[in-house]
Amino acid sequence: MFDLEDGEMIQVVLFDLDQTLLDRTSSLKAFLNWQVNFFELVTIQQKPQFIQRFIELDNNGSVWKDQVYAQLIQEFQISNYSTQVLLKNYIQDFNKFCRSFSAVDLVIYSLFKANFSLGLISNGKTPFQEDNFKALGLSEYFSSVIVSEAVGLRKPHPEIFQLACQQLGVIPQQCIFVGDHEIADIRGAKALGMKTILFDPQQKETSTQADHRVKSFQDILSILKIK
Repeated sequence: MFDLEDGEMIQVVLFDLDQTLLDRTSSLKAFLNWQVNFFELVTIQQKPQFIQRFIELDNNGSVWKDQVYAQLIQEFQISNYSTQVLLKNYIQDFNKFCRSFSAVDLVIYSLFKANFSLGLISNGKTPFQEDNFKALGLSEYFSSVIVSEAVGLRKPHPEIFQLACQQLGVIPQQCIFVGDHEIADIRGAKALGMKTILFDPQQKETSTQADHRVKSFQDILSILKIK
């Protein structure tokens, strides 16, 4: 438990998944490198271009992969495999390549040992996001895991944050939310009265409404006064 400056007791730390706990960009590149090799989708010379084009079309995960694969099959004139086959492979095997950002394991364990309750709120498909989260090996420390498709709500809608509060038996003022997206994560959580931490390792956001901004995950421990 920790008192922030205004005296409200923080009991819960909530996290986003993609580009917060999960280094999705690195994970995606590792998966695509394997998938291109395994299915022999393009030549060795074309592989970097294929991966880069996938990342562009994917748009940080906001475009579902059936559309991405359909476009790539057309652009790279892939005739051996259908969109459905490649999509099924993505859904089944992406989690095998999931990796967290540096120090995530340490921070989660330290928060857990300091008696904070931990929760996850992720926009995405189910059970795809749950499988990706489980692959990080952090599930045992989390008391609440919410994926948007499973509950019919999406960040930044306040109800999805309220649902986490209900599951954890707290009010929003007792929570701090850690995420990388200014609108979905920071403004969504703040609208309900939560404190917020923007995880911005590459300093992409020029301005933020977050209460704190961190480049390194380990800085979260400093904010919550954990040694």
